[in-house]
Amino acid sequence: MLRLLTLVGLLLLSPSLLAANQTRYISDDVYLYLLSGPGTQYRILGSVEAGQNVTFLSETKGDYSKIIDPKGREGWVETKLLSKQEGLRFKYPKLQKELEDTKIKLTQSLNSNDNNIQELSDAKAQITKLKAILETTTQQRDEANAKLEHIQANERFEMWKEGAIIAGLGALVGMIFIYMPKPRRKKNKYSSRF
Repeated sequence: MLRLLTLVGLLLLSPSLLAANQTRYISDDVYLYLLSGPGTQYRILGSVEAGQNVTFLSETKGDYSKIIDPKGREGWVETKLLSKQEGLRFKYPKLQKELEDTKIKLTQSLNSNDNNIQELSDAKAQITKLKAILETTTQQRDEANAKLEHIQANERFEMWKEGAIIAGLGALVGMIFIYMPKPRRKKNKYSSRF
């Protein structure tokens, strides 16, 4: 039984222990008074501006919560006017800074993109020039190959022509030798007859 009471006591105390001294924010749409106690019948210690962060002391009574304001004063404010979210008064400058940073990054990205587009355009122009040079070079190569084949064909023709002339001359000389009268041998006077 003692254990059960201890456990229940710890459970009841633990939320308040865990929630001690938490940061809260005063709602943006109000300007409220810091009171010396949990109600409007207590005296006013000062005021807290909208959006300011305060320290929530995890103590509530009725509709009021105990806080420490930015000036270090301890007092009570209406619980419904406390928020866990940071107010626009302090969020706005941060958001404005983030927006400016994002604009700068966007501008840099667009400039970088413009540079990339220009580089791509330059590369395409270079490719077009290189294609034209390649086409001209290919045409010149084909013409040179055609001339070389023509020269080689002419050389073969000249070689065959010279060979034919030489063969024709050889045949002519051979015919001349064949049809030339043969010299007769003179008879030797001293030869004996048998």
